[in-house]
Amino acid sequence: MATAKQQAYCGTGRRKTSTARVRLVSGQGNIVINNNTLDQYFGRKTSRMIVRQPLDVTNMIGKFDITVNVNGGGINGQAGAIRLGIARALLQYEEETGGDSSGEGSLRKLLRKAGYLTRDAREVERKKYGLHKARKGTQYSKR
Repeated sequence: MATAKQQAYCGTGRRKTSTARVRLVSGQGNIVINNNTLDQYFGRKTSRMIVRQPLDVTNMIGKFDITVNVNGGGINGQAGAIRLGIARALLQYEEETGGDSSGEGSLRKLLRKAGYLTRDAREVERKKYGLHKARKGTQYSKR
């Protein structure tokens, strides 16, 4: 007996040194990050909110089961990477389902207006020799 293969939509998100690979499959709204639930993985309420933001803006909460593999960086970087990955996966969903990407209520316009499709390119600046940190030097002493 052949079963219909469920359509998966994928997106990759990056932030600081974190990388997230996101898969969206139609379901009840479960979010699994590195084999943990969203609440188990992120202790902070703000990180959980950041992850859900693209779904809130597009009114897609409860429509997809989301599986995420994320590595590198810290909690905030990982949350930002997951947010970008979910936003990109939603764009792929819109393209493959034949949604009107130029219309007023399109997912692309909603996500772009909220700023969730922009990759935050800020990275940590490297330490320079002769300095304490990237830019902090020694204190000047006249005597």
